[in-house]
Amino acid sequence: MIEDKNTSRTQLSELGEFGLINHLTKNFEIKQKTTCLGIGDDAAVLDFENKKCVLTTDLLIEGIHFDLSYVPLKHLGYKAVVVNLSDVYAMNATATQITVSIAVSNRFPIEALEELYTGIETAAKIYNIDVVGGDTTSSTTGLLISITAVGHANEEDLTYRNGAKESDLLVVTGDLGAAYLGLQILEREKKVYEVNPNSQPDLDQYTYLIERQLKPEARKDIPELLKALEVKPTSMIDISDGLSSEVIHLCTQSKVGVNLYEEKIPIDPTVISTCEEFTLNSTTVALNGGEDYELLFTIKQEDYPKIKANPSLTVIGHITDEKSGIGLVTRANEKIEITAQGWNPLKE
Repeated sequence: MIEDKNTSRTQLSELGEFGLINHLTKNFEIKQKTTCLGIGDDAAVLDFENKKCVLTTDLLIEGIHFDLSYVPLKHLGYKAVVVNLSDVYAMNATATQITVSIAVSNRFPIEALEELYTGIETAAKIYNIDVVGGDTTSSTTGLLISITAVGHANEEDLTYRNGAKESDLLVVTGDLGAAYLGLQILEREKKVYEVNPNSQPDLDQYTYLIERQLKPEARKDIPELLKALEVKPTSMIDISDGLSSEVIHLCTQSKVGVNLYEEKIPIDPTVISTCEEFTLNSTTVALNGGEDYELLFTIKQEDYPKIKANPSLTVIGHITDEKSGIGLVTRANEKIEITAQGWNPLKE
């Protein structure tokens, strides 16, 4: 895609660093009242008055986190923003600003970076955030994207990973496993293409799965929904590395155990049918797949009536004492220990 000789190519050296920054960020508009000064000076200026500021950052590296042979640059820009915003929403906070830093090799023309920034701009508009700064530099190893997200919340609204208590209910948003299967499909089609470049894949039946992989959505709606329902989670985390890993994080930091019920895990029918095609266990995929960017949280039992009718929320278990362990209760009513089999960025 980026090597297409039929499209015009403008070399990065023609603009220089500051010219490139100005070119790529000229369409960003300031929308947040907390943004006093955005791009254009040595630093951005933000004013959150009496609220607590939350800050999170994420690094995406070509060949580790994404493969440009099947990931469009516009989708990559969008996803890079969304995965950071998800961490802000997992704090039960409101995302307001981001900074964007990239490192690129000279194989990328200006037009390729314009596609990347179109995705970033689209995400900024949809999630109502301001792009207030960043950096650009050269790379000898491909494309690197680092995004820092800023948000705010009232101190009493902030939710941490360490607040789960015994008898709390474990709740998850949306459904799980689709993003992992989307990746498997894209990897499969890449191998087919390498053998036969003239092949035309029919991916219509996998649309939902591929969208969950290439264009995930952060659950901005959930903190707003919970506030409307007058429910304050006792703990919360986003599901980036897989349900199993995130459950362990919550329980370890809260010093509790859990009974997670296999039959309660929300799985889309497309995930189930595609698991059969790939000879995979759908529960294993839902537990360990990762990149779903749903939210996992705990609530007090007395709040259950407030959420039980909401289609976006599913109770999948309950918190136990620490000695009872972190367990999955299978459909056969057997309890087995949950181990972290999800994404590990430091593992070969």
